Amino acid sequence: MHFDIIVIGAGAAGMMCAAQAGMRGRRVLLIDHAEKLGERIRVSGGGRCNFTNRTVSADNYLSQNPHFCRSALARFSQFDFIAMMDKRRIPYHEREHGQLFCDESAQEIIDMLRDACEDAGVQWAFPCAVQQIKLQAAEAVKRYAVATDQGCFTCQSLVVATGGLAIPKIGASPFGYRLAEQFGIPVIPPKPALVPLALAPELLEAMKPLAGATLDATAQFDDAQFRENVLITHRGLSGPAILQISSYWQMQEYRAGKKQPVEIDLLPGLDAGAWLEEHRQGRVHLPNLLAEHLPRRFAHEWCALLGGEKMTIRPISELGRRDLEMIAGKLNAWPLMPAGTLGFAKAEVTLGGVSTDALSSKTMEAKAAPGLYFIGEVVDVTGWLGGYNFQWAWSSGWVAGQFA
Repeated sequence: MHFDIIVIGAGAAGMMCAAQAGMRGRRVLLIDHAEKLGERIRVSGGGRCNFTNRTVSADNYLSQNPHFCRSALARFSQFDFIAMMDKRRIPYHEREHGQLFCDESAQEIIDMLRDACEDAGVQWAFPCAVQQIKLQAAEAVKRYAVATDQGCFTCQSLVVATGGLAIPKIGASPFGYRLAEQFGIPVIPPKPALVPLALAPELLEAMKPLAGATLDATAQFDDAQFRENVLITHRGLSGPAILQISSYWQMQEYRAGKKQPVEIDLLPGLDAGAWLEEHRQGRVHLPNLLAEHLPRRFAHEWCALLGGEKMTIRPISELGRRDLEMIAGKLNAWPLMPAGTLGFAKAEVTLGGVSTDALSSKTMEAKAAPGLYFIGEVVDVTGWLGGYNFQWAWSSGWVAGQFA
């Protein structure tokens, strides 16, 4: 019942790590509590898995140490995973912003990884619940003892690939964080990321007429900005641009100070002040003018929200300069203060996790616990929407597989 390596978590990072370690001739056991392998892979991208992105760099990731991910991403890049797909002859296609998806089914990636593990001699235990982990020391050799509902296993290297807290309905759990804390490894408090933002009830009530609108807009927070669709919902804000900016908005919770709002540029690429000035002598009404760039219903309701009948029934030429300056400011930077997020159930990934300060960026091994490795989403590395989080799983899993 002794193995060179035990990997806990048979998801993207775990299967990649197990296959790589097995190829090195290591005796590997891969454990997972779920009945199905790679469920996160299976459900992603509408069942076609956005498995990586054409353009990947450390700039696409958030972490308390934004440089930590550089080494792993460089040593196993998006092109290395694409080469695996090509060798397997899995057809894929590119969508906007360099996102790569399977043509047919995400199951093809799961099968590829499982076959790689099988070819490398990896042994499996799933569904298998881990009950306790202890560190044993015998004759100066430290071993990890993993007690499960299928018996006790020991290993020299233990790799934790248990993921984060996002999408609990498919098995997400805090197991990895608790294990890290058990061995004295700090954890950055986990938060939902790539998640819709909730608005306070009073703001939602005022914005109720806007619900259902879809806008080509730019979501902005601090120095980050993303231009994609923004959706106004009955609970708050959603859409790709909001999911992207939500991670940055969540990051401010790690810093002391007053929370700041997210800003929406309703006219991206257009100087609203100059544009309104061009039309200020005309008899056009503001909602009709805005309808040149915004959905007509949204334009009318947004003007009403901004200033009531004054903004909807009077020609723009009758609005004062201060009114126009206020309108222009909010067109290019409409501030909305989220009351929070819709939580882990609606989040794509987890922000925070095992502190990168406690890990080696070269090996993914815990500095204070030799033989203990953390990879994938359980680590404090969070990618953008668009295949970046899967690439982190492939890269970190590959690296740990070379050293564990």
